Amino acid sequence: MAATNTASEKPVETEGQKPANIPAATEIDTSGAPQQVVPGVDMSHPAVDSNPRAGTTVDQNRIDFNDPTIPGHDAVAKALNEQGVPTKSGAEAAKSVKQGK
Repeated sequence: MAATNTASEKPVETEGQKPANIPAATEIDTSGAPQQVVPGVDMSHPAVDSNPRAGTTVDQNRIDFNDPTIPGHDAVAKALNEQGVPTKSGAEAAKSVKQGK
């Protein structure tokens, strides 16, 4: 909340309330997210994951769930099929669910 001098004066803008001057992203990350550098972020802070793919396998990073041209479940099935993992069609999966399989 902005600090005020008196009831008749405009609120005083504090340093933290001034508009941020963060440049727009010019590159896209491998995840598809715009890369935008935010100054003052402590990358060692426990809430910041500076390496979200640490401990993952090649196979986990091979599947692209971000294909905007097809539904997510189709993208997963396609990627799994390309790796030789059989999947069921939507109708087959629905039938299995109804049958309790």
